[in-house]
Amino acid sequence: MMTDTELKVMGVRVLVESLGEVEAERFISLLLREPFDYTTWQRSLLVDRSVEEISGSAMAFRKDHDRSE
Repeated sequence: MMTDTELKVMGVRVLVESLGEVEAERFISLLLREPFDYTTWQRSLLVDRSVEEISGSAMAFRKDHDRSE
């Protein structure tokens, strides 16, 4: 298990790699600006998708964004 600091560093790294520095900072500021319940938001975001669909999307994204190729 990662420490809290390691998790935060990795989370920011993933955001920057996926969104770029400006959009990652914007995303973080949006979360800090207003009350936000991540669990409730995540449940409503993925309500119409099965675990298999989400997993397939994640695998496709990783394949498309794999830096080792």
